[in-house]
Amino acid sequence: MSDQHFRFLCFGAGAIGTYIGGSLLQIGQEVVFLERPEIVEKLTSEGLTLVLEDADHYEAGGVFVSTLDQALMEGPFDAAIVAVKSYDTPGLIEMLAPYRTALPIFLCFQNGVENEFKFAEVLGEERVIAGTITSAIRRVDAGSIVLERKRGVGLAGNHPLIEPLLEIFNRAGLSARVYTNAASMKWSKLITNLITNASSAILDMKPSVILADKLAFHYERLQMREALAVMKALGYPVIDLPGTSVRAFAWVLEHLSENLTRIALKDALGAGRGGKMPSFYIDLHSGRGKSEVSALNGAVVRFGQQVGVPTPVNELLTRTLQDLTAGLIPLDTYAGNPKKLYQTLGDIE
Repeated sequence: MSDQHFRFLCFGAGAIGTYIGGSLLQIGQEVVFLERPEIVEKLTSEGLTLVLEDADHYEAGGVFVSTLDQALMEGPFDAAIVAVKSYDTPGLIEMLAPYRTALPIFLCFQNGVENEFKFAEVLGEERVIAGTITSAIRRVDAGSIVLERKRGVGLAGNHPLIEPLLEIFNRAGLSARVYTNAASMKWSKLITNLITNASSAILDMKPSVILADKLAFHYERLQMREALAVMKALGYPVIDLPGTSVRAFAWVLEHLSENLTRIALKDALGAGRGGKMPSFYIDLHSGRGKSEVSALNGAVVRFGQQVGVPTPVNELLTRTLQDLTAGLIPLDTYAGNPKKLYQTLGDIE
C-alpha cells in the first residue's frame, strides 16, 4: 500500500467537513479548515470530535483559520474540499476569485448538480472534481459529528489526482469509489436528496408521516418522477452510489403502482431517516433565512424547462419553501395540511 501524504484546505467544518477532514487527520494527512471567526475560536481550543460506527470517539487537531489569506499562508495545498451548503457557493466564489491562481484542485461534495459548473467558471474545468457523499452524518455541534450510517464517498472523472485521492480516502475509512460520469453521479444523488425533504419542511411533518399519508405521498411520488423524467431527458442514466441502490429506488418509482410504491418505500425510507427531520426543515427552523431548495427542487425545474419536461410539483415546492424561508408567509401556513399545499395542482376532492 502506498503512503500518499496530502495537505488539504477544507472550506467548512460542518457535518461533511468535520467527517471528511477529521477522518483524513486520523491517518496523518494535513488539513486546514476555513470557517467563521467564532467557530475558529471554538475549534482551536476544542478541536474536532468524531463518533464513528464503532461508537469510538476520535479527537483530531487540524489548523483552523477565518480568512483565505491566513489559509493560503498554511499552503501550498494538494486539494481543497468544498463542504459548504449550496446557498453559500456564490459568496465563496466571490471570495475565491482574486486568489484563483493560488488555489489547488477543488473537490465539490455539495448537494445539487450545478456547483461544479460555478466553480469551473472561476477556476477552470480542469481544476474541479465532482464528489458526493452518501454516508449519514449528524452534526452535534461545530466540529463534532456522529456517523449514523456509513455508506461512502464518490469521486467522478479522470483527473490524475483522483487515483491518489482514492487511496487516501479509503485509507481514512471513507469507502471511496470512482465514477466516470459526473453528471449521472450528481443527479443520482439529487434523486436521493429530494424524497420528503421540501415537503417535510413545508408541512411540518416527519418523513415517516408523509410516506404513510396517501395524499402527501401521491405528490411526493410525482415530484420524484418529475426529477427522473428530467434526468432521462438530459441523457444521464441513474447509477448506484456507495451503499445506496438508486437504480432500484428509481425502478420502484417508475414501474410500480402508487399503492405498491408506497408500501415498498414506506418502511425502507422511514427507517432510513428515522425520526430525524431532513435538512430543509432544519434550515427553515434555524432562522438563518437560507434554504438549499433552489439547488435541488429548483434545479429540477430549471433543467426541466431546458428539456421541455413539465415539473409542476417541484415548482410548487420550490416557490413555497422559498416564501416560507423569506418570511413572506407564516411557517404554519401549511402545517399538517397536504390538501391545502397541493390544492392548486388538481386531483384533490
